[in-house]
Amino acid sequence: MAKCISSSIIFAPSSSSTRTLKPSLLHFQTPKRSLRSVLSPRSRNPFSVFIRATVAIEKETPENERPDTFLRATDDPHSSAAASPNTVRARFEKMIREAQDEVCAAIEAEDGVGKFTEDVWSRAGGGGGISRVLQEGGVWEKAGVNVSVVYGMMPPEAYRAAKGGDSLEKPGPVPFFAAGISSVLHPKNPFAPTLHFNYRYFETDAPKDAPGAPRQWWFGGGTDFTPAYIFEEDVKHFHQVQKQACDKFDPSFYPRFKKWCDDYFLIKHRGERRGLGGIFFDDLNDYDQEMLLAFATECAQSVVPAYIPIINRRKETPFTDQHKAWQQLRRGRYVEFNLVYDRGTTFGLKTGGRIESILVSLPLTARWEYDHEPEKGSEEWKLLDACINPKDWI
Repeated sequence: MAKCISSSIIFAPSSSSTRTLKPSLLHFQTPKRSLRSVLSPRSRNPFSVFIRATVAIEKETPENERPDTFLRATDDPHSSAAASPNTVRARFEKMIREAQDEVCAAIEAEDGVGKFTEDVWSRAGGGGGISRVLQEGGVWEKAGVNVSVVYGMMPPEAYRAAKGGDSLEKPGPVPFFAAGISSVLHPKNPFAPTLHFNYRYFETDAPKDAPGAPRQWWFGGGTDFTPAYIFEEDVKHFHQVQKQACDKFDPSFYPRFKKWCDDYFLIKHRGERRGLGGIFFDDLNDYDQEMLLAFATECAQSVVPAYIPIINRRKETPFTDQHKAWQQLRRGRYVEFNLVYDRGTTFGLKTGGRIESILVSLPLTARWEYDHEPEKGSEEWKLLDACINPKDWI
């Protein structure tokens, strides 16, 4: 039976500011056992929001040590050497684990205070993952960098979530392999941008003459930039690094994946993007597999040079309560997109995945203010205008 999952929403009084802002701040927490929603003192009726997984693939098991690999030779029916370092599966796992180490080391060095905590987990049916989270650091409010390498049987609903549509022509569970790195970095300073990146590799299969999806593979991922305030030099630097990574493989990649990113991160019910874009691609298998593995590797290795120099410039910029309140409103948009539209979140919830890893992208705090509109011509308005009307930055 699939377990019920709820996100705790705790309302706390907002701090005073140079401008009166009445709504309260939202603190997102996902305690492991008792998940309750506690309302503000004005309301006497607490509520809980439950999201039921369609099919729980398996409950994770905590582990004390990181394994050298989450692969086992017996897990791939098409290869007697699935754990061989020469397979795409093995090399992709190696890449994402090295990227996790590199990003976490850079974050800790720039933060100067916070340290990542680590959870290692496994699944009896195959695979596992490493979740690392830094909270309440010197620079970052919350930073999560997760890797997972999982395989087994996937329900049809989860396959459609992974493929982004009604892709399954025949009913029945789908044998699958999925590996990826996913990270969201939320700084404290409202002038320092949030960053998200995710790179993943999927395989699906079906036993011969059995119903299910055909055997196929694809890559997906991207890196995108979500500031609360626009500094053009920062945005241009970020996009330039993405373009350089793309141009090493195909000059059409950057404009194509930049537009894909702008389209994907659209909050449809608001008519605005989550942020100022970057690159995004999915279901990519129309190029040589080795080339795409190298491309995903290059993109993952570009995260630190694209982001850390910007944080170094902005992390100590003075700000007011009004600046902080605007950052919290934009964080609210971030939450809306992730819980309503994000395919990774949908896939995780529909497969009964590890809830702490699935929801690590949510910030510690966010804000919703009724009918808020920034003053036309203000710095806040400029950010919103750029989210409504995407532009070419380079």
